[in-house]
Amino acid sequence: MGTPRDGRRERLVALLVLGIGAVLLLSSPTWFGSGRTAVGVGQLVLAVALLGSGALLLRRSRAG
Repeated sequence: MGTPRDGRRERLVALLVLGIGAVLLLSSPTWFGSGRTAVGVGQLVLAVALLGSGALLLRRSRAG
């Protein structure tokens, strides 16, 4: 008795998550260049997690 799935909304959320992950990934060298390596590593880890989550969400939205 769940709510019906909205594939378009799921795709938009997946693309948003992928976009945020891409921005974090592409901007992480800034932290390494300024000597804040710990922040850069944390941003890279978060970017990879968001990109993985976004890819799974996108695949799920296309499957349903």
